[in-house]
Amino acid sequence: MKICYLDAFSGISGDMTVGALVDAGADAPALVRVLDTLHTGASFRFERTKRRGIAATKFHVDSGDSKNHRHLHDILELIAGSAMSATAKENAGAVFQQLGKAEAKVHGIPVESVHFHEVGAVDSICDIAGACAALDLLGVETIHSSPLNVGSGTVKTEHGVLPVPAPATAELLTGRPIYSRGPCVELTTPTGAAIATTLAVGFGPLPPMRITTTGYGAGTKDFSEHANVLRVLIGQPTGAEEATTVAVLEANIDDASGQVLGYAMDRLLEAGALDVTLESLLMKKNRPGTLIRVIAKPEDRELLAGLIFAETTTLGLRTYSAERRVKARHITEVTTPHGKVRIKVSEDGSFAPEYEDCRKIASEQRVPLKDILAEASLAYLKTSR
Repeated sequence: MKICYLDAFSGISGDMTVGALVDAGADAPALVRVLDTLHTGASFRFERTKRRGIAATKFHVDSGDSKNHRHLHDILELIAGSAMSATAKENAGAVFQQLGKAEAKVHGIPVESVHFHEVGAVDSICDIAGACAALDLLGVETIHSSPLNVGSGTVKTEHGVLPVPAPATAELLTGRPIYSRGPCVELTTPTGAAIATTLAVGFGPLPPMRITTTGYGAGTKDFSEHANVLRVLIGQPTGAEEATTVAVLEANIDDASGQVLGYAMDRLLEAGALDVTLESLLMKKNRPGTLIRVIAKPEDRELLAGLIFAETTTLGLRTYSAERRVKARHITEVTTPHGKVRIKVSEDGSFAPEYEDCRKIASEQRVPLKDILAEASLAYLKTSR
């Protein structure tokens, strides 16, 4: 399976997405042939350029029809009648459906009545169709995205000057991680937000993958603060499920009982913590205390921080990011004289019986735990040879 990671450290727009995918290896002539079948009258060109010294590809849509207003059904008809693949048509249609819903909610009207002003212009239709067709040309099956840098300040639209992120963009990004850094301009456009939020299966750190190619799509402006590009990383997943970047939360506590801390540990693990440890330590004024350390997926940091404050007596937390390296692994099952036990097997062949399975059998059948562990290990070794 081929995956694509959208690294939107300078935001994302439709033309940046197309440029980045072509820069990563999508066949530009083939893409132009597909876009020509939309019959928009537009012409297309790809420019090799630089942004703060980073070589990138700029995608241009040249058309005098960029201000036409269209309804959703008009745009879907253009897509349906094109030579795009079935998958690309489905994805492009889904992106415009998301845009339509966002615009409809912002303006308080039915989606059928929405006029797609800027996002319905020829260049934006070609940006969305081009992004979906380029992903198809690259054979990408799954898309992930970083948190989106939305920019700041204001942006001029057909509805007047609006704050960044613009209303439709903010609606599209509801529930997704965003931030603002860099110049006071719009960095994530409605088109870019629609592409990312519709097609990406998740937002967060780079997923475990083996990179085969990278691409950079140039934005229109060249900033002094950072390279105004969208980076895409294309590759294959390595099979490891856990995030390679984790959040670590720590607190020193000297006024909570063991029962309270034990209950807090259980709550944190139930809420999704990857690991929770309690360590004894000697604090200031020679007071005995406990260090609670929680390892979490970055997207769970705030939830688990709230739980620590709720379930312990601490008044403060330390949080930081750390790298976590994990082996790809899978689960298999073996049959022992006392029942079935799951076995965790890593990519290098090492294995371990699932503790909870062994504990349950040992408890229910009044058999020493060490015997169940040994039986499970022996059963796996017999079946793996």
